[in-house]
Amino acid sequence: MRQNEKRRIRNRSHRSFLRKTVKSFKTLDTSGAAKEQFPQVVSTIDKMAKKGIIHHRKAARLKSKLSRKMIDT
Repeated sequence: MRQNEKRRIRNRSHRSFLRKTVKSFKTLDTSGAAKEQFPQVVSTIDKMAKKGIIHHRKAARLKSKLSRKMIDT
């Protein structure tokens, strides 16, 4: 139970960091800043999937959505 509590708290902080990163990327326009930050966001998503914070298919979905946003606008 103690391990579960520690892991829950750590996972929650990782998940909130991921959400903030994705949200801040979505607010950027498609100028050079967004293009520069895209690889860092994708790397963060991959790290969270590797750690088991999010499912690997959710990671793929997120990356796909963000890359479509880069292409469309």
